[in-house]
Amino acid sequence: MKITSATFEISNSDWSRCPQGNRAEYAFIGRSNVGKSSLINMLTNHGGLAKTSATPGKTLLINHFLINNSWYIVDLPGYGFAKRGKEERERLQRMIRGYILHREQMVNLFVLVDSRLEPQKIDLEFMRWLGENGVPFSIVFTKLDKLGRVAGVEAVERYKTQLLEEWEELPPVFMTSSRDSRGREELLAYIDKLNSLA
Repeated sequence: MKITSATFEISNSDWSRCPQGNRAEYAFIGRSNVGKSSLINMLTNHGGLAKTSATPGKTLLINHFLINNSWYIVDLPGYGFAKRGKEERERLQRMIRGYILHREQMVNLFVLVDSRLEPQKIDLEFMRWLGENGVPFSIVFTKLDKLGRVAGVEAVERYKTQLLEEWEELPPVFMTSSRDSRGREELLAYIDKLNSLA
């Protein structure tokens, strides 16, 4: 798939105020500082589309980006940013869960995981919650450029092995790097395939 246009459309704090209509939506989520905005910019080939920051937890709203005038990339707030107050964390959690559970236009949720880290409890619990609620999702390992080719593959395989202790079958898995565009074609081909089935 070739991306010919990518534009920011709207930010919302409530899923029910997101764009009307039946355009397919592909949402991206992960722990704070997992590289979500960088990945969205890499996918769209648009350096400043999603705002990146060295400070974790900058995305506080549901952000819609219209792609090729036909479908949306949705940038969701990161989860698990401990420096926010309890009330703010709960508000963000309600916003995220509301979108994921009620947004009928969402075709797939891409859950980003830092390939350099051992499986984190918060990620495993979030994926378990998605499974319990029947939410279609894929796992996107980020920052593979920080590891050697062999070390990266081994890290992902270890992660998958741990997941298989609990899951009968794994969702689609992608290995990416925003720095060298690794995984871009595979991710876009997967979205293209889902679009063709819609």
